[in-house]
Amino acid sequence: MRIVTVIAVAMTIFLAAAVSAQEPATRTMTLATTTSVENSGLLDALLPRFEKESGIKVKVVAVGTGAALRIAREGNADLVFVHDPKGEEKFVSEGFGTERIPIMYNYFWIVGPAADPAGIKGLSPEEAFRKIAAAKALFISRGDKSGTNEKELALWGKAGVKPSGEWYLESGQGMIETLRIAAQKGAYTLTDNATYLFHRKDLALAPLIRGGSDLLLNPYALIPINPAKNPGLKKDEAAALVSFFRSPVVREIIAAYGKEKAGEPLFFIK
Repeated sequence: MRIVTVIAVAMTIFLAAAVSAQEPATRTMTLATTTSVENSGLLDALLPRFEKESGIKVKVVAVGTGAALRIAREGNADLVFVHDPKGEEKFVSEGFGTERIPIMYNYFWIVGPAADPAGIKGLSPEEAFRKIAAAKALFISRGDKSGTNEKELALWGKAGVKPSGEWYLESGQGMIETLRIAAQKGAYTLTDNATYLFHRKDLALAPLIRGGSDLLLNPYALIPINPAKNPGLKKDEAAALVSFFRSPVVREIIAAYGKEKAGEPLFFIK
């Protein structure tokens, strides 16, 4: 009886090992990206397709651009997808990234209460920021070193204003959370148009200044991490995701994304 049992157990182990050998191990990678990309729903539309086609599971870490680049510097990401050209160029020049690969762009908008108490509608971004400051109208800043926060600070600089006081509040949170705070408080804020358009039905905010100029341009890029900086890097997996984003089929998906739900595209192809 014992001999039969031993043989049965041995056969079970052998068969399990044989099945396991036939099933490829799941490959994984980590993508550090911005909250604006995730909040737009774009990754939910694209990554399942990539994972099915490649067999590579993507772990998404969505934070501000500054935090995404820091995570990559610490060796905890295989690829970054962000929107702060100056920060990205520094990241590459310091040797942490191999190159900056433009993928898409959209625009920053200034949104606020439909009543527009500061009277900014139709003005240039600099004039709008000056009027908001002069009126001490409530403004919600992300204050999180994200690409949006860096653009906002640059606009205050161009306006010749150093924002401070009770009218200027920092949320320290991502884009959708900041938009919700602005809506709740009847405040102004700077947003990427994709996050706003994707969620606008739930937000009591009006688009008062719609970007269309280079000043409000919001470019997004992929940056592969330098293997010399991260010995455990999933280099092949990251390269596969880059190729996926650059493929004609995916470029068409990105160009059309948002038309059905938001009534207009949320991104444009570089």
